[in-house]
Amino acid sequence: MHAFPHAAARTLLLLGLACAGAAMAQNSGLQRTLVGRADVSVPGREAVVARVEVAPGAKAGRHTHPGDEISYVLEGEATLLVDGQPPRIVKAGESFVVPAGVVHDAHNDGSVPIKLVGVYVVEKGQPLAKPAP
Repeated sequence: MHAFPHAAARTLLLLGLACAGAAMAQNSGLQRTLVGRADVSVPGREAVVARVEVAPGAKAGRHTHPGDEISYVLEGEATLLVDGQPPRIVKAGESFVVPAGVVHDAHNDGSVPIKLVGVYVVEKGQPLAKPAP
């Protein structure tokens, strides 16, 4: 009987993460597709791997993650805005790291999508991203 509530809770968590990603995609031109997740050596943390795309002319929207974001840009370019740092242009072949809890955004002012692979080392059980003011 204990297996069902645990499985149900995990299903609800995954559904919540998927819905959060879909909501961000609908509101801001950001699409995040989860492609994998696994435990890491730090207790209570996991690595989440995602394909991320920001549409031409769109903004990802100011947000935070409950852990570090490590990203590699596959295609396109965007302006990365990290609170406390000057704006930075990131383009194909480059990477960037955003520390846990730091508010950031990406603006795609170009005519093609920016596509990247994001690896998030985050607290288990937390939403992958939270909107920030």
